[in-house]
Amino acid sequence: MIDIKYFLKGFKSIKGVGSPAIALGASFIAIGALLKNLGFSIQESIFSTFLTYALPGSLIMAESLFIGASLINIFIAVWLVNARLYPMTVSLMPLLMHENQPRWKYYLSCHFIAVSSWLIMKDNYKNIEKENRIDFWIGIGTATWSVAIISTAVGYMASDFLNKDILIGLAIINPIYFICMMIGAMKTLQICLSVILGTILGPAFYFISPEWSILFGGLIAGTIAFFVGEKNDK
Repeated sequence: MIDIKYFLKGFKSIKGVGSPAIALGASFIAIGALLKNLGFSIQESIFSTFLTYALPGSLIMAESLFIGASLINIFIAVWLVNARLYPMTVSLMPLLMHENQPRWKYYLSCHFIAVSSWLIMKDNYKNIEKENRIDFWIGIGTATWSVAIISTAVGYMASDFLNKDILIGLAIINPIYFICMMIGAMKTLQICLSVILGTILGPAFYFISPEWSILFGGLIAGTIAFFVGEKNDK
């Protein structure tokens, strides 16, 4: 069973002015309003966040439905955009794995992988004994997931009071927050290079291929940063 003590400790960790849950909530308010404008019912909007729990994935789904894409195309698009969570999963799971914990907890906790919950866990895992980290992580995930679901409902109900400029502002709060977090994490050569080169190459590739600019810019920036960092360490 889940240890309630550490679950609640993780659940409460989203509190605070600097919590990424605040930016997450603001962005999902915009998602809720967007889904209403696309003709979703409030039940469908909440269920979408319940299942997807990823801001870019929700945006891709909404935009694809808006242009009339088929379900298989929407599935592939959401699957591809959420592939960005794989590196976070790879870096996080070794910190959570413990032989005394059942596997079902790890399968359950995969649904909670998101930048917001990942950041909270990365900031706190050293203060939690390894055996209890999975329960702590499930608490974090449940809390941020709940924020996203509630915010979607709030955005849906408040959509009539939110104009286009407000929605755009709410939607970009989360990415801006993560950019600030990345800048704050620029403590090694590899991270500095990846952030700086990504900032330059992303817009540069936009003039070549707007659809693939972020992917190409991120891939090339990350690859250069990795090999430069490896060479520098040697």
